[in-house]
Amino acid sequence: MSERQVVIAIDAMGGENSPYKVLKGAEIFLQREKNTKILFFGDELLINKNIKKNNINIFNFEIINTKDIISDEDNVNTILRSKKNSSIYKGLEFAKKNANSGFVSSGSTAAIMVLSRLHMGMIEGIDRPAICSLVPNRKSYSLMLDLGANVVVSGSNLFEFALMGFCYYSIINKNTKPKIGILNIGTENNKGLEFLQEAADLILSSFLKDYFIGFIEPNKITSGDCDIIISDGYTGNIMLKSAEGISNFITSNLRDIFNKSLVNKIAYKLIEKDLKKLKDQVNPDIYNGAILIGLNGISIKSHGNANPTAFSYALKQCHNFITNDLNKKIIKSIKNK
Repeated sequence: MSERQVVIAIDAMGGENSPYKVLKGAEIFLQREKNTKILFFGDELLINKNIKKNNINIFNFEIINTKDIISDEDNVNTILRSKKNSSIYKGLEFAKKNANSGFVSSGSTAAIMVLSRLHMGMIEGIDRPAICSLVPNRKSYSLMLDLGANVVVSGSNLFEFALMGFCYYSIINKNTKPKIGILNIGTENNKGLEFLQEAADLILSSFLKDYFIGFIEPNKITSGDCDIIISDGYTGNIMLKSAEGISNFITSNLRDIFNKSLVNKIAYKLIEKDLKKLKDQVNPDIYNGAILIGLNGISIKSHGNANPTAFSYALKQCHNFITNDLNKKIIKSIKNK
């Protein structure tokens, strides 16, 4: 890992419970990565007030005051024309102009996508960015993309997603030969829409053929049999939100069951350690931080309702991509395809 100093530009105003959760998350992150410089973009008075009020111990940081606020209701025209002094706009502008830097925000997904593409542009050879994130499985985790950036895609778009996912995985799992699969309604070669078939053909015609296991069904996402799961954004987003809803349903029902009676409470105590392991394995905090992969820069989207610990993991993801030159790996893969 390079000794160069990494700079992370942070939207301090986006998402729920900001700027507190952003500042506390930065405090947690800086305990691990002391050589990183942090730039907070947002309401300077409010940021300083939160640091003092909550006794937040952060260092090696600056605050860049911004006045405009982007809300979830703002349309693209409003964002582009009237919110040029917002924390998202200015943070992304900085990340584009400065080497060894990236951007992290819990704010509006639409605004982050639009402004990321405006400021950073695309890597040459990549047509569209994809939202890419880790998802837990029985063995450890898989990569999944796209999770919502592109509702309509072509086979060549999915092939590009596979290339980028392969590069991402080589950073987080250097010594593993990843298995790549395309999310589909069946595993048979003749199943699914035409663009899925086209994507499979393109992968089989590239160096990725040695890693490709074909189509996988949604019920196999958590099996651990596939390391990189490729999908269009519409399907991927529905899959992700469905999984989150089912997970919350199971968790809340288990909690109710164990609190139902004294016998159930005793039963909980008997298996408490195993339940804690399961909770840690599927803890959404440690998977927080989805990258808009394919951009000519590093832009990370944190969950809007992320807590400070979860936000610190989004910062960790950003730091990891900067120090491991993710975009250089993607460019090299494009040349070798």
